[in-house]
Amino acid sequence: MQNKDRYIQPLINDFLKSRMVFIGGPRQVGKTTLCLSYLNPPERQNPNYLNWDDLKSKTLLRKGEIPHAKLIVIDEIHKYKEWRNLLKGFYDKRPEGHNFLVTGSARLDHYRRGGDSLLGRYRYIRLHPLSIAELKITTKNDLKDLIKFGGFPEPYFAANENNHRLWLNERLHRVINDDIRDLEFLKEYNSIELLAEALPDRVGSPLSVKSLSEDLQVSPHTTERWIDILEKVYYCFRILPYGAPKIRAVKKERKAYLWDWSALTDDGKVFENLVASHLLKYCHYIEDSTGHQMELRFLKDTDGREIDFIVLKNKKPIFAVECKTGDKQLSKNINYFKERTTIPFYYQVHLGQKDYSPDRNVRVLPFLSFSSEVGLI
Repeated sequence: MQNKDRYIQPLINDFLKSRMVFIGGPRQVGKTTLCLSYLNPPERQNPNYLNWDDLKSKTLLRKGEIPHAKLIVIDEIHKYKEWRNLLKGFYDKRPEGHNFLVTGSARLDHYRRGGDSLLGRYRYIRLHPLSIAELKITTKNDLKDLIKFGGFPEPYFAANENNHRLWLNERLHRVINDDIRDLEFLKEYNSIELLAEALPDRVGSPLSVKSLSEDLQVSPHTTERWIDILEKVYYCFRILPYGAPKIRAVKKERKAYLWDWSALTDDGKVFENLVASHLLKYCHYIEDSTGHQMELRFLKDTDGREIDFIVLKNKKPIFAVECKTGDKQLSKNINYFKERTTIPFYYQVHLGQKDYSPDRNVRVLPFLSFSSEVGLI
């Protein structure tokens, strides 16, 4: 598989017929490579590729002097304060049959400086890291590589431990010192880097903003704002609890996960984050391609019983997922919650071999099999 052959290409092809297409996703996930594949030649030197970080491209964009091409790729334009009005002008004046691919390493749907001037003119698609389904992984050894090196193309395809460590360090540095500095004015960039370094130890557990703020010696409000910024630049994501009506569910706790599970060291956390990332990719793809409202949540009651993930479609649960690194016996929490909620099906996924159904709406199975069973992307 080549880096440019990505799962969202059919969506891009379809949406480009009538609208601009915005591609969002983490730094180095393959957005630019994918978009360049639509140009001939597929190179950064192609005059139809404009990058806001390039001085020549920036000058042309500010002057409104763009190539007369059927497709123009514009990268990192969200760093410009008036980018939405600029793109609106380009789009409205374009010749019929001409269009734009726009990419960014921050959430373009959140950095909307200046209202909804682009309403009805674009489709937003999120590009996720490589996954089991996208890589067509069928063996445990290949799955181990995905777990170890993560789903970002460069370290995954290099499959080299030294390269991976260097890549991790460089990526965090560039997220803080390039992406965030370009988008937010902060007094303490070192502190937000400390926050980013602290999050891996808290993956999968209730995220205490108060505890983090005490460690960082800043206010809870500041810590919350910094976490929100890290979400906007695709460093981490948080999920909310599912408030099932017939149980005393927790309502305020949130759990955090990283877009790159390979930055974690604890085996249990790595696997849980891997599952979370695959489920989020599944939710985002359905939402971006069909418009159905998808949510990834977790279920926990006030006595501490918990199910790791609940997937909702249009506010209704469609299945639950519990993670175990080994193929152990069925979690007691599944039996407890299936009698008290309307969740139609429960999966317990693991890295072992066993595949069985202890009940008609419960299945225990390897994560590889689960990926195929549910139709993950």
